Amino acid sequence: FQIQRGNSDPNSYKNLSDCFRTIFRNEGISGFYKGILPPIVAETPKRAVKFFTFEQYKKALSLTPLSAGVALSVAGLGAGLTEAVVVNPFEVVKVSLQANRDAFKEQPSSFAQARRIINADGFGRRGLNKGLTSTLGRHGVFNMIYFGFYFNVKDAIPTSPDPTLEFMRKFAIGLVSGTISSCVNIPFDVAKSRIQGPQPVPGEIKYRTCFQTMALVYREEGYLALYKGLVPKIMRLGPGGAVMLLVYEYVSGWLQKNW
Repeated sequence: FQIQRGNSDPNSYKNLSDCFRTIFRNEGISGFYKGILPPIVAETPKRAVKFFTFEQYKKALSLTPLSAGVALSVAGLGAGLTEAVVVNPFEVVKVSLQANRDAFKEQPSSFAQARRIINADGFGRRGLNKGLTSTLGRHGVFNMIYFGFYFNVKDAIPTSPDPTLEFMRKFAIGLVSGTISSCVNIPFDVAKSRIQGPQPVPGEIKYRTCFQTMALVYREEGYLALYKGLVPKIMRLGPGGAVMLLVYEYVSGWLQKNW
């Protein structure tokens, strides 16, 4: 949805159900798994960097006069910015593969697509690190709210002695945290997708920088265009964000207790 340029786009999907039907009809079930390898390869180092750096920033900020609540948000911001540097090349490959409307079997592999991008534009801001500023904004804003909201609200709401209720309490806070973070950071996500995806006119770069792209999308398509793809994003990162924080908390607690 994020790379579509309004109703004038001949390939525009009308809504989420139309998107599912069209992909299934034209590309088969495998069409839903385009660009799956880059996220799989990136996921482990991406999450490791996110939570490791969050802990390091949190420790460093505990030595400053910042309040605990603000320090958690700033630590989340730092973790998000660090994570973005790691994940951006994978995002460039993923978006370019997902924007391709050819059948799954006709597409180049992830490694072939990465080589093609490097050979054409190198590793820099026009190649494998295209859209880095937008990715920094997307991950920085998301993690600032994600960690800040979760840990501040979790500490403000009384714990429950019942393990099941306590689990549900944390899951609900994580779900809200992931949802709010997704709603706030999606303009950066749209800008990232436009920059990393195919340009409207081959050989001509229309979407160049983060804020230039946001302003252009707003001017040409209206402010709602900056929220394209919000529903599937919330469906992915709302419950996904809750699960991720719960796993982090329980695994971290177990490691601290036993190691």
